[in-house]
Amino acid sequence: MSAIRTPRRVLAAAFGALLLALTTLLTGAGAAQAALPTPVSAATARGYLAAIAVTAESHESTYDRALFPHWITVSGTCNTRETVLKRDGSNVVTDSACASVSGSWFSVYDNATTTSASSFDIDHLVPLAEAWRSGAWAWTTAQRQALANDLIRPQLIAVSASSNRSKGDQDPAHWLPQTSYRCTYARAWVQVKYYYGLSVDSTEKSALSSILNGC
Repeated sequence: MSAIRTPRRVLAAAFGALLLALTTLLTGAGAAQAALPTPVSAATARGYLAAIAVTAESHESTYDRALFPHWITVSGTCNTRETVLKRDGSNVVTDSACASVSGSWFSVYDNATTTSASSFDIDHLVPLAEAWRSGAWAWTTAQRQALANDLIRPQLIAVSASSNRSKGDQDPAHWLPQTSYRCTYARAWVQVKYYYGLSVDSTEKSALSSILNGC
């Protein structure tokens, strides 16, 4: 009988560990991390970049952030910002309005950490103004709303307010996160631009090519 009970106990323990791991994942417990949807591989990104149109940016003077409806309701009382904060944080607790009242967050752009959600921004990895200049000026409002609230592609990420303000609406030719995150950043940038049919300018493409070739 002991020869049978022992493996059952082992299996039960393993199953219990699996359940605990799944529970931890689903509840957001564990180490804080920026859970940006995993971007395409460097090889795929290089292929995408080769297919993206290279054109000069335009329509800069007509950009208005209000043309990109953002932080729309995602589920219940949770909007896009609150959803990303909960996704990217550790041990996040929200109130009845879905506001994060406690938790911790880590910014992959600059290694900053915080326990105050208000000190972190939700960055549009491809900035809305950059998207506008790269072709979104010709989109419908619905298309611009989709980009501004995209939780499926690697477009939204919780980062320190200081790094987000430093980045502004600059492309990778003029601003990049810390060195260790640049490969992920370039892969995500190219994936988003390729998916939405946005163009790149020549200096932007050169910067992205350099990063991806080193990934």
